Amino acid sequence: MTNFDWQNCYGPLLKDLTERGLESWTSQLGQQLRQRFDDNPHGDVGRWMAALASLPQVDTANVDFNKPEVTLSAPEPLSGTAIEQLEAGLRGLMPWRKGPFQLFGTYIDTEWRSDWKWDRVAPHLSDLSGRTVLDVGCGSGYHLWRMLGKGASRVIGVDPGLLFLFQFLAVRKYILPEPRADILPIRLEDLPRRLEAFDTTFSMGVLYHRRAPLDHLLELKDTLKRGGELVLETLVVDGPEGYSLMPKDRYGQMRNVWFLPSCDTLLRWLDRCGFKDARVVDVSVTTVEEQRQTDWMRFQSLEDFLDPDDPSKTIEGYPGPKRATFVASKP
Repeated sequence: MTNFDWQNCYGPLLKDLTERGLESWTSQLGQQLRQRFDDNPHGDVGRWMAALASLPQVDTANVDFNKPEVTLSAPEPLSGTAIEQLEAGLRGLMPWRKGPFQLFGTYIDTEWRSDWKWDRVAPHLSDLSGRTVLDVGCGSGYHLWRMLGKGASRVIGVDPGLLFLFQFLAVRKYILPEPRADILPIRLEDLPRRLEAFDTTFSMGVLYHRRAPLDHLLELKDTLKRGGELVLETLVVDGPEGYSLMPKDRYGQMRNVWFLPSCDTLLRWLDRCGFKDARVVDVSVTTVEEQRQTDWMRFQSLEDFLDPDDPSKTIEGYPGPKRATFVASKP
């Protein structure tokens, strides 16, 4: 298997970080990427690289980041052969969980309607124009494109899932010139301490996977410049300040769920971690219309994780998934 050419992929980003005065991060990141791709490559990387390489060439693409489905279109329709190559290559990167996308007429109907989450979050954001943005747990990068559509100058996602990276690269392949967007296959805790490099940091759907949720909040705070904005979305439960649900084992069939706080509890956590002006801007129940099995994600989904006799509860008997979005600032 030929190794993934990470130096070519990340060269522009490393150059940009250096020019921003972040040489120490550039050096650390180069070592992490080398270890991830050269020293200990994932066994499926060759297959994903082949799927990426099989995608047809499209010399000119029009991009619309502001539609519910991130949309790429060509001035002229693709040939039948190119359309077949495109769908085969994209299906070689299944399952697609975050989206949707519309690539030259091929609609990727992802497991999550991530546009619904964006529509709940976007009205409460500070103006992203000219801002440098970090998205923690970014998945395939759907929200990175929406952030660019809102005017962000540079967006960086971090997510250790390598399949997500290749899904992102399948979209970015057609976006020229340099799209000012990257995904790093690392964890938040792999970033330098007290990085303080971002105007806005998003953490959506991550906190409940953390054994130490307050440490996660402090790590998020470390990524922000002074005066920067945190946008946090997570599972919550009803209850008074101080209440948090810790599942006995699984929650919605997920093993790695640790704490589901009440909204008032999470506001207290944000305050104790030194954020200011923390507020709840949205609370929404997750439905089987928002997260579901599709032809592009054929495994079990939310419907299979709820009590068939009482879909307001998980299959384990806990309150069904309810998500809240919080916005706070770093002093």
